[in-house]
Amino acid sequence: MESLDQTINSYLDVWLGPRDPRVKGWLLLDNYTPTFIFSVLYLLIVWIGPKYMQNKQPFSCRGILVVYNVGLTLLSFFMFYELVTGVWEGGYNFFCQDTHSGGEADMKIVRVLWWYYFSKLIEFMDTFFFILRKNYYQITVLHVYHHASMLNIWWFVMNWVPCGHSYFGATLNSFIHVLMYSYYGLSAIPAMRPYLWWKKYITQGQLIQFVLTIFQTSCGVVWPCAFPMGWLYFQISYMISLIILFTNFYIQTYKKKASSRRKEYQNGSTAAVNGYTNSFSSLESNVKQRKQRKD
Repeated sequence: MESLDQTINSYLDVWLGPRDPRVKGWLLLDNYTPTFIFSVLYLLIVWIGPKYMQNKQPFSCRGILVVYNVGLTLLSFFMFYELVTGVWEGGYNFFCQDTHSGGEADMKIVRVLWWYYFSKLIEFMDTFFFILRKNYYQITVLHVYHHASMLNIWWFVMNWVPCGHSYFGATLNSFIHVLMYSYYGLSAIPAMRPYLWWKKYITQGQLIQFVLTIFQTSCGVVWPCAFPMGWLYFQISYMISLIILFTNFYIQTYKKKASSRRKEYQNGSTAAVNGYTNSFSSLESNVKQRKQRKD
């Protein structure tokens, strides 16, 4: 394993140049192999998990879901607060910020972004809970692509550009995750569900996040500094892929279903026959109208 790590590291160093020495020795960052293995195991569980659960009853997971979502809400708020204060203390330039001019604030950003990277490993549990609860409709291409890619992308970010212009997307995403995981923590409590109305706006917030990140990243291209240009181009490309997938998700989940409900209302519901509600049809309709969870 050690020789494999050395070989991979040598190729990466030739391809991407020298790493940032400030993260040398940090947990999971010295070698790419552990991050890659975690990602492969994640994809294997996504594939094998539903087959394993096929003849089993779904697990409720209600109690652990509340704890899990509250924990990620608090972690996301911590990261958002630390990133905002670190950027303020370092006098970061919105248009372009290199990785070595912020003084001690740079190290504060680096430490927080390591937690951001590690949180992407924790968030694999989102998918595992879907499998245990047999909510397979929530395991979409968007969901798997986003979860599997983010951990890997941020391993590279942490090794080569662990502060500077890298802060912006992580800051916005941490804020969105405060809203998202608080929503899902509350939705795990049945008594709270009638009062939760903002799920649709979380997706809108994510789309706004991607657009703002593209704008801020593009500023670094138009008004360059010492931040590596290749990372900026990659970030823009990745954000475009997320905009396409999230826009498709939003249309499929909210727009088309809203249109379908309007047509059903105009034409009359088929779930009621002779003044009596067909409970099976009503249940089936409710299941179909359950909205998918995004990441």
